[in-house]
Amino acid sequence: MENEVSNSENGYTVVARRYRPRNFGELIGQDHIAQALEKAISAGRVGHAYLFTGARGVGKTSTARIFAKALNIRADSPADLAEDIARSIDAGDDMDVIEIDGASNRGIEEIRQLRANVNVRPSRAPHKIYIIDEVHMLTNQAFNALLKTLEEPPGHVKFIFCTTDPDKIPITVLSRCQRFDFAPVQLEAIQDRLREICHNEGFEAEEQALSLLARRAAGSMRDSQSLLEQVMSFSSAEISVEQVHMLLGTADEGRLQEIVMALHASDPLQAMNLVDESVRGGSDAGQLAEQLLGYLRDLLTAGIGGGSELLKLAAPSSHAQLQELAGKWGTQTILSAIQILDEALVRMRSSVSAVTLLEVALVQICHLEQLASIPALLEQITQAGGTPQKKKPNEQLTPTNTHSTSPQAPPRPSNAPARATDVAPPSAAVAAPATKADSSEAKTSSATAATAATPPEPAHPQNSAANPTDAAAGEPTTSSDALAQWKRAVANIDGMLRDYAELATAIQTTGSDQWQVIFPPGANQ
Repeated sequence: MENEVSNSENGYTVVARRYRPRNFGELIGQDHIAQALEKAISAGRVGHAYLFTGARGVGKTSTARIFAKALNIRADSPADLAEDIARSIDAGDDMDVIEIDGASNRGIEEIRQLRANVNVRPSRAPHKIYIIDEVHMLTNQAFNALLKTLEEPPGHVKFIFCTTDPDKIPITVLSRCQRFDFAPVQLEAIQDRLREICHNEGFEAEEQALSLLARRAAGSMRDSQSLLEQVMSFSSAEISVEQVHMLLGTADEGRLQEIVMALHASDPLQAMNLVDESVRGGSDAGQLAEQLLGYLRDLLTAGIGGGSELLKLAAPSSHAQLQELAGKWGTQTILSAIQILDEALVRMRSSVSAVTLLEVALVQICHLEQLASIPALLEQITQAGGTPQKKKPNEQLTPTNTHSTSPQAPPRPSNAPARATDVAPPSAAVAAPATKADSSEAKTSSATAATAATPPEPAHPQNSAANPTDAAAGEPTTSSDALAQWKRAVANIDGMLRDYAELATAIQTTGSDQWQVIFPPGANQ
């Protein structure tokens, strides 16, 4: 049930209560439900039980009160009586509209008392209406005791159930109710309402500050109003973006952009310094990680062609910049960064070292290029004529052609035969950035069925048949030669790519310009 707090000393009522909708016209974001209920009343087709479901703060209890007023205030009711009924229902103390908290009145005894009272006729209104909030908290015995009354209540009784978790309600109860699902309130609608409240309260608020509050509320009108009231409590007459960030423990978009640019530049030290500055400036590590996740989501959206209207955290004006960065970084890399950050967030929620876990995740993202796909390794073989150069410290495998990561093969039984599709790299592997290909280098291709690459051309193609030594140094003539060449190449790299590449059990030369690398069953799991 709505938490309606007031200060008895000075008569102050919280914003969420003062600006609660009083009629269907004031209900924001649930127009389809308002229209359906109004039409049911006008057509005389009102059911005896309704179920309102949805997230917190989207208007379930407010709609239940509005619906109760519409049912109990007749067109021919005296003005004084109608006003008194409306005021009592809004305050939650009307004698004919009984509000029950399902969390604290969840037992069978409370429901038995309700059943005993339903036969008592309303005192001054046409209907006796029971509004049970968080109805899913009732026990199974309480639900069973309610079933008969719910199915065949007296003609003057109406039930309105509100819940955030309809899956916990027995199907026998659900089947006896008309169900209405409340959607999260749209961001623009929340922002408009906050702007209206600020105007009425005598505050000037920056549009970006209102946008931040609306986004943080995540579709809950009540949450947005509670946050706005918190900002108002330590503001004079103006609400700024800085004040909102201070309240929420979040970082501004500029800081998020700086961190993401450091990740793109593979500069873990800079990324860690930026995180340290943000935390020392009052940002919460968990909030910062969630913001970064949202910013990467917007980066991904822009990179795959989404418009500015799809951005959820970044400002629409930064859409072109996001597109440019996404094109440089690559979709696969962004996806891998999102996966790493999401896994870090899960661990951070149960750890006392949230900042450290965030920093570790950022360092991992900075080293994503070292997890280049298998074609990058084969390209090194091609460039070196069969034996790649020893990789220097901090040197990354960079292919000379553009490659895409092969999709991860689905899990198969452990006894399934090995096949070429097992060559798909782990889901964290991404394609390294493309560079200009030299005309003398062989082409490298990557496919979903198998990872294939161009083996090195012989040093003396015209004499290769007559000179087996030259042939062995260049293009492998047998699968065993190819596997030996593969192992020599793998020995000169390190990190996760080496660990995976060493699992290869065989290499098949499929023609003069392709290899198929065979991995054992389960290697891709």
